[in-house]
Amino acid sequence: MLIRQITSDTEAGTDEAGRGCLAGPVTAAAVILPSDFELAELNDSKKLTEKQRYYLRPQIEAKAIAFSFAHVYPDEIDKINILNASIKAMHLALSQLYLTIDFIAVDGNCFHPFKSVPHECVIMGDGKYQNIAAASVLAKTYRDDYMKKIHQEFSKYSWDKNKGYPTKLHREAISKYGTTPHHRKSFQLLPKQLVLKL
Repeated sequence: MLIRQITSDTEAGTDEAGRGCLAGPVTAAAVILPSDFELAELNDSKKLTEKQRYYLRPQIEAKAIAFSFAHVYPDEIDKINILNASIKAMHLALSQLYLTIDFIAVDGNCFHPFKSVPHECVIMGDGKYQNIAAASVLAKTYRDDYMKKIHQEFSKYSWDKNKGYPTKLHREAISKYGTTPHHRKSFQLLPKQLVLKL
């Protein structure tokens, strides 16, 4: 159960999805929920099934005061590193909200100030704060939508199933077919024992 209610109608929660992936963007969402928001099934997106996340997304969007999401793509991830790319995605999502926000609840332990808005980093915040949990659901589902779309062109990598995460089958496909423009070249795409030329 999420333990913290929303304190004001101008507080945004933000979270990202896809930090640990080998391919695809890192995606962040920002959500402003009303102070009387209630959605019993809402939780950290990682604790929900795919079906539950897609069931919750339209309910979150219908009840939210404002919401947005943003992708930061592999070429940028490779340039600025995944931590900075994750924070950049959060900033982009926050900048797309049409309301002025007075506080930001951030999942995790690292964030760069957004304009002059006060913020709080909350470790495992997606299991504690409603607006962070809502952002985690949106970030995860919109990123999954993107991965399913690019899977149509690169079906050998099974992104419709693994969403770019480092599964055994994904890495076997990289070893067999090489990389794509969607792979993060700064990541260790293959275990070291698979890239050594013996």
